[in-house]
Amino acid sequence: MKLDFNLNLTQEQKLIMTQQMQLSIKLLQMSTYDLREHIEKEFLENPILEGDFDFIQEDKKFEDKIDYKEMIKYLEFDNYGNQSYGDYNKDDEVSPFNFISKSESLTEYLQEQLIESDEDEYKKAIVSYMIENIDSRGYLDMPLEEICKELDINIELGEEALEILQDLDPDGIGARDLKECLKIQLIKKGMLDENLEEIIDEYLDLIADNKFAVIAKNLNITPKEAQDLGDIIKGLEPKPSRGFFTGDDVKFIIPDAAIRKIDGEYFVIMNEGVIPRLSISNLYKDIINNKEDESTESYVKEKLNSAMFLIKSIEQRKSTLLRILEQVVEKQKEYFDKGQKYLKPMTLKEMAEILKIHESTVSRAIKDKYILTSFGTVKIKDLFTGGLSTSKNNSEDVAVVNIKKQIKEMIDAEDKKKPLSDQIICDELNKKKLNISRRTVAKYREELGIRSSSKRKRIE
Repeated sequence: MKLDFNLNLTQEQKLIMTQQMQLSIKLLQMSTYDLREHIEKEFLENPILEGDFDFIQEDKKFEDKIDYKEMIKYLEFDNYGNQSYGDYNKDDEVSPFNFISKSESLTEYLQEQLIESDEDEYKKAIVSYMIENIDSRGYLDMPLEEICKELDINIELGEEALEILQDLDPDGIGARDLKECLKIQLIKKGMLDENLEEIIDEYLDLIADNKFAVIAKNLNITPKEAQDLGDIIKGLEPKPSRGFFTGDDVKFIIPDAAIRKIDGEYFVIMNEGVIPRLSISNLYKDIINNKEDESTESYVKEKLNSAMFLIKSIEQRKSTLLRILEQVVEKQKEYFDKGQKYLKPMTLKEMAEILKIHESTVSRAIKDKYILTSFGTVKIKDLFTGGLSTSKNNSEDVAVVNIKKQIKEMIDAEDKKKPLSDQIICDELNKKKLNISRRTVAKYREELGIRSSSKRKRIE
């Protein structure tokens, strides 16, 4: 056999992502909250960085610090980074620091109940171990047999401990699956009977599809009775953990900018006050200039480059977001004047073409970013939506969000004994000169989490 060792030259293009490019992308898509945490981490690790962290005043609201007359003067010179904030009386304004309040940990809540119970300490220790294996839904994530084996206890003792766990609040906690979760809740309410138990064990899928006639036939009850039982089951909580903190850290929602109308014109006012002003330490500049110790000089240069890149990336992040927001304001003036109903279609692709940047850059720049408006704090991403033509011969577009709103309003107002089909909804929208198909109606309805007409039908 003859081997061929010929050499071939090929040419191909590859994108090599340097560490700096990766960091730049990462910083661009960070929320203000995450960016602050990143800056604080870099400040601790890089001795060359100096930061004016006293500039951040979390106890004062963003709008408190805006002197609008002074702001106009700065805006005229396109200076968005050095404004001097004064006091502004805004009693009727909405606070930008809308945030998810710190919820009590589900684990802590269960452990507190266990401590206050009258059970013996040995059983408490077993239940405590089980609590640590509760998943984000509130279910016991580890099979009871494995827990017993892990703790070297018999199954009877494990079952006793499980009963103690399942007796805790919220109802349904510690269930191994959905069926058990629903039954525990009904037992605590004193409502579990043979029919409800059989429906949970055998017909949950029929409940979801509103097939009460089938259930009624199998249980030898009327369809109305089957529907009433179904309503009881639908009123139970499938996730006992709901309302409790079960995972991610609580984070503030901090607006990156405010959109304000001043003298009849809208301005984008960047929220500078939540990011520290970074600079380079003069002490280390002197070390580089002296050039006495090569190893020290190399270290300082590395940290200097890192610091300068961070400062540059933060400025680039702000500049990109500002450019996007200026175009948003230009496009959505009616929205900022009159509200949600007047939101116009605006896509990431259109924005990218206007700014001559990549669509992914726009997507990253608005990710997890918020703006403060006259009617509250708004997620920037929610302002980007597709549209539908009002008619085949009309170029005027209506935002998809408004189409969905009309679909929801029609379904909310329908006769539940005779729910509206997708075709009827389609016909009604077309009467309003909205060029939409039945399949599109079905798609939007599903995106709204609304079931089909057959599954919405009620028996009276």
